[in-house]
Amino acid sequence: MDEMTVLVIDTATDVVVTGVGTVDGSGVRVLADRATADHRRHAEVLTTLMSEALDEAGVRRDGLDAVVVGCGPGPFTGLRVGMATGAGFGDALGLPVYGVCSLDAIAADAAQHFPAGSSMAVVTDARRREVYWARYRDAARVSGPDVSAPAVVAESLAAQPVDVAAGSPSHLELCGWQGEPSLVTTPTVRGLLLASASDVVAGAAPGPLVPLYLRRPDAVERKDQRAKAVTPK
Repeated sequence: MDEMTVLVIDTATDVVVTGVGTVDGSGVRVLADRATADHRRHAEVLTTLMSEALDEAGVRRDGLDAVVVGCGPGPFTGLRVGMATGAGFGDALGLPVYGVCSLDAIAADAAQHFPAGSSMAVVTDARRREVYWARYRDAARVSGPDVSAPAVVAESLAAQPVDVAAGSPSHLELCGWQGEPSLVTTPTVRGLLLASASDVVAGAAPGPLVPLYLRRPDAVERKDQRAKAVTPK
């Protein structure tokens, strides 16, 4: 399979991530990487960062072969910015758009730094005093993703310990993790390339982009709560 040039986007966390890389049968290579922590301005900064990454990589838009987008789990507003941008970009250029679980991207990058066969937990901030999390072995997801209170995750990890952990250090600590966390704290360009590499290299037809919200948007929940409050008994 020829080398494929890929645009990568993820807005599932507070860090806006985008970049350009290549994928072939021998592995992945990052050509340009942009990341900035600005959860209130995902839409404003993403397009600028994409242009910067393409320029740095020396890749024209018509030189791309595919788009890879992180599908969460993540908050509704931020997540939909990246997914809509990636879908629109792919549609405009006639490119396949592959969706990747953002926790899988963290695991794929972190696994490069751990011994083969390691069991891993990946944890990120879900806000509202909850976390998104999943379990892995050798970067392959074996359970999750789920959204839970940190105490629930701590109980699960105590009952079934893991060898290593990655994701948000502060939220791992809330979940009772006492070991050294991976330096991979958010989705990365390398991780997104690794997590999607098999499909991209195979030229597989991408499935529909499905956002992993794992719970309803706040606005919907408030509406439901108001409806319950006024429903006569």
